[in-house]
Amino acid sequence: MKSLFLSLFAALLLLSCTDHKATHVERSFYFWKNTSWGLADAEETLLNSVKAKKLYVKFFEVESDDLFGSIPTAKTRFHLYDPDSNYTVVPVVYLRNEVFKKCTRGSLDSLADNVNFLIKRYVVQVTRDSANFGRLKEYQMDCDWTPSTKDNYFYFLKKLKALSQKKISCTLRLYPYKYPDKMGVPPVDSAMLMCYNLIHPLDDKKKNTILDIDELASYLDTGEKYPLHLDIALPVYSWAQLYQNNKFRAIMYSNPMADGGFRKTEGLWYEAIRDTVVDDIFIRKGDRIKREEVTKEALAEVIQLIKKNVPLDDTITVSLFHLDESQLKNYSHEEIARLYTAFTE
Repeated sequence: MKSLFLSLFAALLLLSCTDHKATHVERSFYFWKNTSWGLADAEETLLNSVKAKKLYVKFFEVESDDLFGSIPTAKTRFHLYDPDSNYTVVPVVYLRNEVFKKCTRGSLDSLADNVNFLIKRYVVQVTRDSANFGRLKEYQMDCDWTPSTKDNYFYFLKKLKALSQKKISCTLRLYPYKYPDKMGVPPVDSAMLMCYNLIHPLDDKKKNTILDIDELASYLDTGEKYPLHLDIALPVYSWAQLYQNNKFRAIMYSNPMADGGFRKTEGLWYEAIRDTVVDDIFIRKGDRIKREEVTKEALAEVIQLIKKNVPLDDTITVSLFHLDESQLKNYSHEEIARLYTAFTE
C-alpha cells in the first residue's frame, strides 16, 4: 500500500512539473488600429523578420443603441496594399456585452446575418481582392460575456457559424477560463486565451494592470484541461494613465516620460514638473501619470507559467497584441521572435 501511494504521489508530482510545450507555433499579431490605412514599413519589416504571416485584424465593433439596436462602430480603414501579400487575415469583431443583454432570438439572427455581411464587405476592402472572401477560413469574435448574457452570446456564435460556414474562434479572458462551470464554454472551434488585462486599469493603483504575474498565476492554475483548443495572446504594448486632481482623465499610448518633463514619485507613478502636451492631451504641472509597460523578462516568466499550467496542443497560434511600430520600439526583432520559439522549448 505504501509503495502504491508513493507511486501515485510521484506520478502526480511529475504531472505537475511537466511543461506543456507545443511542437509548432504559428506566429501572429493583432492589428487593432482604426485609422491606419496600411502597414507601416517598420511593421512590415518586423513581420518578415520574425516570419509572422497571420494577422488578427479588428474589422469593426458592435455596440447597443437604444434607438437603432445593435450597430457597427469603429470600422477599419486598413488595407493590405500588396496584391501578392501572403498574410492570412482573420477578421475580428468586438461585441460589447450590452449587445446581448436585451435581445430576442430574432434580433440575434439579424445580428449574425449583419456581422457576416459586413465581414464579407470589409474583407474585400482590406485585401483589395473580392476572391479573398472565399479563401477566408476563420472569424474571431471578441466579447467579455457574463453569466447573464452567455446564452444569447452562445446562440449568436452558433448562428454565425451556420451562416458563414467558417471556423469560428473567440477570445477567452482569464475569468471564464478558470470558471467554465459558471461562465460556460463557448460553442466555437477554438479560443484565444488572453493573458493580459487581468485587472481593470482603474481598480488598482499599485499593480501593473496590463500584466501582473501573481494575478495571472492564480487564474492559470486550474488543474484541468479547458475543453477547447487554446491559442495564446500576449501583450507587447504599454500605456500611461493621466490623473488630474486625483481624477482619471485619459489613456495615452505614447511615453510621456520621453521628453523628461516628469519626475518619478513611487512605484509606477510620475509627476509632471512642467506643462506639456502628449497625444494632443494637455498635461499640467503637478498632474500624475501611472506608466504601465511589459518587459521581455516579464513575458518570459509568463510563457513559463503558461507552459506549466495550460495543456497545449501540438500546434498553436501565438498572437501578440498589437502590431504598432511606436509600441514595438521597446523590443528587438530577436526578442519578438523569442516569444514564439519559447513555447516549443
